[in-house]
Amino acid sequence: MAVDNSLSSSLGPPACEKDAKALQFLEEMTRNAGSVQEDVLAKILTQNADVEYLKRFNLDGATDRETFKSKIPMIRYEDLQPEIQRIANGDRSSILSAHPISEFLTSSGTSAGERKLMPTIKQELDRRQLLYSLLMPVMNLYVPGLDKGKGLYFLFVKSETRTPGGLLARPVLTSYYRSDHFKTRPYDPYNVYTSPNEAILCADSFQSMYTQMLCGLLEREQVLRVGAVFASGLLRAIRFLQLHWRELSDDIESGMLNKKITDPTVKDCTLKILKPNPKLAEFVRMECGKENWEGIITRIWPNTKYLDVIVTGAMAQYIPTLDYYSGCLPKACTMYASSECYFGLNLNPMCKPSEVSYTIMPNMAYFEFLPHEPAGINQDSAPKLVDLADVELGKEYELVITTYAGLYRYRVGDILRVTGFHNSAPQFHFVRRKNVLLSIDSDKTDESELQKAVENASQLLREFNTSVVEYTSYADTKTIPGHYVIYWELLVKDPANSPGDEVLNQCCLAMEESLNSVYRQGRVADNSIGPLEIRVVKNGTFEELMDYAISRGASINQYKVPRCVNFTPIMELLDSRVVSKHFSPAVPHWTPERRR
Repeated sequence: MAVDNSLSSSLGPPACEKDAKALQFLEEMTRNAGSVQEDVLAKILTQNADVEYLKRFNLDGATDRETFKSKIPMIRYEDLQPEIQRIANGDRSSILSAHPISEFLTSSGTSAGERKLMPTIKQELDRRQLLYSLLMPVMNLYVPGLDKGKGLYFLFVKSETRTPGGLLARPVLTSYYRSDHFKTRPYDPYNVYTSPNEAILCADSFQSMYTQMLCGLLEREQVLRVGAVFASGLLRAIRFLQLHWRELSDDIESGMLNKKITDPTVKDCTLKILKPNPKLAEFVRMECGKENWEGIITRIWPNTKYLDVIVTGAMAQYIPTLDYYSGCLPKACTMYASSECYFGLNLNPMCKPSEVSYTIMPNMAYFEFLPHEPAGINQDSAPKLVDLADVELGKEYELVITTYAGLYRYRVGDILRVTGFHNSAPQFHFVRRKNVLLSIDSDKTDESELQKAVENASQLLREFNTSVVEYTSYADTKTIPGHYVIYWELLVKDPANSPGDEVLNQCCLAMEESLNSVYRQGRVADNSIGPLEIRVVKNGTFEELMDYAISRGASINQYKVPRCVNFTPIMELLDSRVVSKHFSPAVPHWTPERRR
């Protein structure tokens, strides 16, 4: 179909009429970022003028930026927790939003060990869908012909629960996949998946993964892109194939589905496409039976043009492994989003992972930016927040949002660096999540949480008159799934009564029991995190660590033991001093219900 040239974009020629309109919308929003932001704030404040939270600060119906900034304080989750708890307990009055809170989206960030509950309203689904609708029009500018095949995406729902007041609480992607926006989405030749909806929506992670992998194998030659939400999720899928290729190839050969697949809707949809194919089964056995799995993605799915996974932030640690399994295919990071809000998209999705920048879409929420100074630099006690259109190139900021659903000047905790502008909308590189020390999947463990876990575990050493002198950690992503490694230096006061293997294994489990619910869910339900490991090092190891740091220019007066390490020489030093290794002997306790 001929595309109307009047709808062309500065980004490039659109692939079709639908793409042209999407790109034109993107241009309009980014060309007028400042005025769009002004309108968004006015709409939010008009819509929610009578809510209890805004009345508390005597906003009195004002909708201008100056009054809003002078009266409404910047907040963290803990500041909002009493209001959120009231809503969770069943209070349906207009506390944060004039529209009814439809459900809570559970954040991967935690407070007091439990997932944060982010309020949302039904209208937010439309906004999220709008951002999703822009992704393929942008991708089509860089990768032609995506309408000629399918995407093999490993997508999953996670467990959901209800608050005491009856509202659903679940992750944002589970909410989206279970919505009509996803389930009854119109056919789009540029966005067809090999995975049936029934497989994606199956709550049993084994049955879901098995059938999604099976469908991907059956349609291997049609697959043009392979993806998951996070890099860690795609690597789990590869590991699943390593463990189950024999069963999968048996199914393909016989046309009969594995008896472990018991969900009736999943069985029905899979059997519709599963037919005996001995030739394909033999191919899968031949490729997967080889010892060397380098380039397995392009060996199995030879027409794959790119991987669609998030490899920014903590996920960057998986890039070498993805390169190994994919033969260094391009890795597209398309979108920047969280439970609190969907923020923006990458207008150059085929760039190198280290160069990924996201353009904030000014229609999604009202955005402010708190100037962020590196540790050790004196910061103004009351730094002034900067508007979206006024950020400065090269500077770092913490993201602060005001949403339609009732978050006002909320600190998200993401540190972003301004890398450029598209029209008047800034583009940001995701630097890191504030205060996060360890992360394997969607888990986020900070320093105070790790300290508490070490303290709790070390209680088990008391009867042996032993204590933890020093410790540090790192996220080991060479194993699939990845796992936390904690280095301990012990002070054993009575060598004749030192703690044995069994005690130190239990210390691993005690640490896991102390970690937050997102970590424990990853261990128990999602199988996305492996057993925690403690490596005991020789006495004096941490003094050697300090000597090494000082030899590289650290001040002896200001030196502090790093609670997380990822610098190769330091890790090599630590590993060369390991005297014993211990693993958690069981999984920690976890249920979907929140701890009261």
